[in-house]
Amino acid sequence: MSLLPELRYPTLSELIASARALAALRPGLCTLREVGLSRAGRPLHLLSVGHARRAVLVVAGAHANEPTGGPTLLVLAERVLGETHLRDGTSWHFLLCADPDGASLHVTPAPRSLLEYHRGFFRPAGPEQPEWSPAVLPAHRLPPETRALTRVIDELRPYLQVTLHGTELGGSWVQLTRDIPGLAEPFAKSAAQLHIPVETGASDAAGWPASGPGVHVMPEPGAGAAYPSMPDDARHSTWYHAHRHGGLTAVVEVPMWASDMVDDPAPHPDPAAAIRRLARRLLRDAREVEHVLAEASPRLAGVDGPLLRAARWALDLVPGLAADWTHTPPAGITMAYVGSVDAFARRLPLRAAAMLWRVLRERDDRAAPHLERLVEGWSEAFAERFRARWVPLEHQVEHQSRTVVAAALHAREGSPRQP
Repeated sequence: MSLLPELRYPTLSELIASARALAALRPGLCTLREVGLSRAGRPLHLLSVGHARRAVLVVAGAHANEPTGGPTLLVLAERVLGETHLRDGTSWHFLLCADPDGASLHVTPAPRSLLEYHRGFFRPAGPEQPEWSPAVLPAHRLPPETRALTRVIDELRPYLQVTLHGTELGGSWVQLTRDIPGLAEPFAKSAAQLHIPVETGASDAAGWPASGPGVHVMPEPGAGAAYPSMPDDARHSTWYHAHRHGGLTAVVEVPMWASDMVDDPAPHPDPAAAIRRLARRLLRDAREVEHVLAEASPRLAGVDGPLLRAARWALDLVPGLAADWTHTPPAGITMAYVGSVDAFARRLPLRAAAMLWRVLRERDDRAAPHLERLVEGWSEAFAERFRARWVPLEHQVEHQSRTVVAAALHAREGSPRQP
C-alpha cells in the first residue's frame, strides 16, 4: 500500500496554480474567479469552461479528509477542454475547494498507510462543513463557505451539481438526489475495469432505494431518516439547493484503500447479533477516547480550535448512532451492509482520537502518548480487518471523473438546451 512520490494529492495552492494555467491557456473559453471568502479569509475559486446557460457544477474539497476530488476536478477540466462534445450546449464550472480552511488542517498529501492518513487527519464538526451546515444551523448562522456555494448554485442554476467525495477505506458508490437513468451501468463498468469494489450496502445510504448496485437515490423530503439521531440529514444539505432551479445533485464517492468486504450482496446469517456487537464496540472505543478527553480537559481550558471541536462533535454522535443501529435496522441486511457498519464503527472513534491526539501533541500533553498508541493500534486493526489495498491514485481519479462525465451526459438527456 504505497504511493509513488510523484503520484500524490495536490495541495490547494497547486490546484489553484493549475487552474490559473488552464485559464491562461484558453482565455476565450476559460475563466478563473473568486466567488467568496472562507471564515479565515481564504478565497474560494471557481474555474469555468464555456459560456452556455445550461450548466454542470462540480464541487471539490467539501470534506478536507477526502482529497481525491482535487485532482479529479483538474482532470475533468482538461477533458472538457479537449472533448468538444462535452461542451455541446453546456458550460462546466469547477469549485476548486469548498472548504479551504479545512484543507489547511488536513495534512496527508501522500499517505502510505492508514496510520499516516490519520496522523494528519481533520474533518470539521458538522456546523462548520459547507455542504452540511444547513442541516444543523439556522440560515442566519450559515458559514460564508456555504453562502458562497449557494450563491454559485443560484447564479449558474445547474441541471447537475456533482460533489466529489471519498472514503479512506471501502468501496465506491454514488448518491443521487434524484435518479439519473442509465448511470448505474457505466459506473459499475468503470469500477470493474479499475478493480474498485462497489459498496452495495453503504451505511451512508441505509434504507435508500437503489437504481443499480452502488447507485443510491435519496428518499424524498419528509421520509423517515434511517438514523434518526444523526443531526445532518442530507435532504437539508446544499445538495438539495439545486432542486430550486430544476436540477439535481450526484455525490461520487471513491476509496483511497479498497476492501472487497463491502460489495457482498449476500444476506447476513445473523445481522442482529452482528450489529449489536458492532454497536457495543463503537461505544467502548468512544468511551476510551472520552476518558482521555475528560482527564485532559482541565489542561485544555481556553482551547477551542477546530480540531478539538471536531473531536467532540464526532464523540457526541456515538450514543445515538449506536442506538439507531440496534433499534432501527434496515430490512434485508446484507454482508456488505454489515461490513460498512463495521467500518463506520471503527472510523468514528479513530477520527476523534486522531484529532484529539493532534491537539494534545501540539501542547506536549502527558496524555498524547496514550492516544498515539490508540491511533496506531486502531489504524492497523482497521487495515488488517478489511484487508485494505491501496487504490492507485490514477485509478481513483479516473473512476471518479468517468462517473461525473457519465452522470452529466445521462442527466443532460432530460435537461432542456438553453441558448
